[in-house]
Amino acid sequence: MNNDAPLLDVQNLAVPLPAGGDRPFAVKDISYNIHQGEIVCIVGESGSGKSVSANAIMGLLPEELTPTNGRIVFQGKDLLQQSQPALRDLRGQHIGMIFQEPLSALNPLMTVGRQISEIMQVHDKYPGEQRRARVLEMLDFVGLPDPALLYDSYPFRLSGGQRQRVMIAMALALEPALLIADEPTTALDMTTQAQILNLILRIQAEKGMGVMFITHDFGVVAEIAHRVVVMEKGLTVEQGPVSQVLNEPQHPYTKRLIAAVPHAHNAEDGTGRPAVDDSSTPVLEVRNLHKTYVTAGGLLRKKRVVPAVSDVSFTLRQGETLGVVGESGSGKSTLGRCLLKLMAFEQGELIFNGTDIAPLTEREFRSMRRHMQMVFQDPFSSLNPRHTIGKTISDGPVANGVTRGRAQERARELLKLVGLDASAFNRYPNQFSGGQRQRVGIARALALDPKLLIADEAVSALDVSVQAQVLELLNELQQKLRIAMLFITHDLRVAAKVCDAVIVMHQGKVVEQGPPATIFNDPQHPYTKSLIAAIPGKEWDPSLAKTA
Repeated sequence: MNNDAPLLDVQNLAVPLPAGGDRPFAVKDISYNIHQGEIVCIVGESGSGKSVSANAIMGLLPEELTPTNGRIVFQGKDLLQQSQPALRDLRGQHIGMIFQEPLSALNPLMTVGRQISEIMQVHDKYPGEQRRARVLEMLDFVGLPDPALLYDSYPFRLSGGQRQRVMIAMALALEPALLIADEPTTALDMTTQAQILNLILRIQAEKGMGVMFITHDFGVVAEIAHRVVVMEKGLTVEQGPVSQVLNEPQHPYTKRLIAAVPHAHNAEDGTGRPAVDDSSTPVLEVRNLHKTYVTAGGLLRKKRVVPAVSDVSFTLRQGETLGVVGESGSGKSTLGRCLLKLMAFEQGELIFNGTDIAPLTEREFRSMRRHMQMVFQDPFSSLNPRHTIGKTISDGPVANGVTRGRAQERARELLKLVGLDASAFNRYPNQFSGGQRQRVGIARALALDPKLLIADEAVSALDVSVQAQVLELLNELQQKLRIAMLFITHDLRVAAKVCDAVIVMHQGKVVEQGPPATIFNDPQHPYTKSLIAAIPGKEWDPSLAKTA
């Protein structure tokens, strides 16, 4: 793309892993470059070495990870040969970085304005009143409303998208030549992600920066990249112009990643699932469900009543998967918790297997809860780190009267069913990958032979290939066991892949519902249209890539 000397040139970088790691090197002999005004996406699964290479550039590697070979040349200087004071001078001033999770990257005890101004203070830029003016300018530049109010706000009062914009403002405050964005949109819903991607594209065009964008989402790659570098297990296995890598991948690993990408084009021909028997008795009927939140009032604040779920109705039958899609705050997860009676609601009927469970007391409902199970978004936080996997899966049946011996036998059967080795029975959650932990979560949910499974963002935190495996597993298990499944997601591409029908929620209400093909190809509601328009890389169809 550019014949001039690259802004950043990574040459044969090697970073060994400590003894006992799953491989000798975190990254080994990797090489790539980024030119001014260019966006290069670094793609790969968790553990591929993407973030290690970024942290090596920033001089932020922990002591146990020390580069032993290679050069990182930035603006003609080898960063590996620079002193810590020199690297501190580069960070923020010449190289900015946006992290994946802004809430953990921002100091919860400091106001937004103070945190952005701190980087100017460290580098002795914008003295006096100029500093506050520059912070306000940056907050406005990244599209945040009412910068003067936000200046004195704390991070916890901001939405995820707003916090990410604050991180971008901080990274750009001193107009660096290179911006490193490490998975900055992974935790965001589709429309917020689209806004952040558009913001980065606008800033890059206006400032002429080089951008290193780390991601595992090929839709994002298709949306913003000029060039792509694909990493696997610490190696660069393929790189080239975005159109070449996406449409004519050469390496088997790249082909596997692209083949695993979910996409809305799945909806055009249906999901290939067997037809649901509409004459069968519904497993679950939800009628006119209402749930509101009341925020506490104060001296300067009025009490607010917020409708989280408003007049929601639907039917779910045996063997059917119903997708619930919408942005964060649309009411999806609140709906799921209400269905399991984990949360009180004001009005509505929940007819489960012919019985309205809404008026039942906790004691009356307890015997029925085993038939309604949930798979959570974060399998690590939902698994007890002190319990073996075998105990985690067998405890539920034991609590419901099954003998410990039979429950353990069933746990071993379920581990095999979800594709885990028998040795997993005596291991602990921290000994598994994210995808494996999610399989454990599914096995635990199935241990009580439920009739209804609620999957709440069950694959949103997983890499694309692991996501594809878990989706396929859920699909196979649900068809084999004929479970009714409510699949909650903010990713419409995933919904298109696994659902028989979809309901779209916005501000607590169902604004549209129907088969995936109808929702995706002929949306009627403006909100549904906005969700589909926000899908990253929607014009790129991965099914047409030469991955065979």
